[in-house]
Amino acid sequence: MLGAVVGDIIGSAYEFGGIKTTDFPLFSDASRFTDDTVIVLSVARALMGCMSHYGDRTTDESFTAFMKSSMRKIGRKFPDAGYGRGFNGWLFAKHPRPYESWGNLAAVRATPIAWAFDDLESVENFAKLSAELTHTHPEAVRGAQSMAGAVFLARTGHTKGDIRSYITGKYGYDLSRSIDAIRPEYAYSSACPRSVPEAFTAFLEGQSFEEVIRLAVSLGGDSDTLAAMSGAIAEPFYGIPTLIQVEAFERLHRSLQYIAEKWEQWRN
Repeated sequence: MLGAVVGDIIGSAYEFGGIKTTDFPLFSDASRFTDDTVIVLSVARALMGCMSHYGDRTTDESFTAFMKSSMRKIGRKFPDAGYGRGFNGWLFAKHPRPYESWGNLAAVRATPIAWAFDDLESVENFAKLSAELTHTHPEAVRGAQSMAGAVFLARTGHTKGDIRSYITGKYGYDLSRSIDAIRPEYAYSSACPRSVPEAFTAFLEGQSFEEVIRLAVSLGGDSDTLAAMSGAIAEPFYGIPTLIQVEAFERLHRSLQYIAEKWEQWRN
């Protein structure tokens, strides 16, 4: 989950620059947290609260209630984080309702769920619920479930071959092209079908946490979310270099640092 936060902050400086190289500074004055970090950490907070209260008795309803409350409470504290129009409307509505979207916020925010449950079926069930709370399009659900599933497989010792086979077999994503093949014609997209498989490819090709992030950003697309998604999978597989994590966390608001610190304590 923290890999998503680090990836978001690194990728934020290049979100609309169309960068097409892996040779770039990881951090600059433009590096900041965006809506991805805010909502990923709000989901982490919801999971800590829900699991502490209900544990193995966590139900679909209790999970959804905690998540809805946490996303709206924390998300509203950062109104300029860069939310999409639909999610922004949901966040500030008096009576929020889900809307048909396939935006990749649904995918990246599902990544903490992979750390909260000890079986793949539960992870994918709650990932589905997390997406449908706001994003009802089937592609958003597919993105959320596949992303959470990949993080779970990575944290439970599966190989990249295992992860590739599972994602292509169950979710049907085409992961046959390399980053070098994708990069020349790739354009900005925040849609799950046009960013989730690319994030998987960056993870599968990268040989370290840093290289995974660099490959994701080098596509020149929705770089903060691409790096957040690929970083979320890379974290349990490689770990996050201490200096990179410290540099990223210095850019977090203190209230978000607090959630991240509590998450580390709770997870361990």
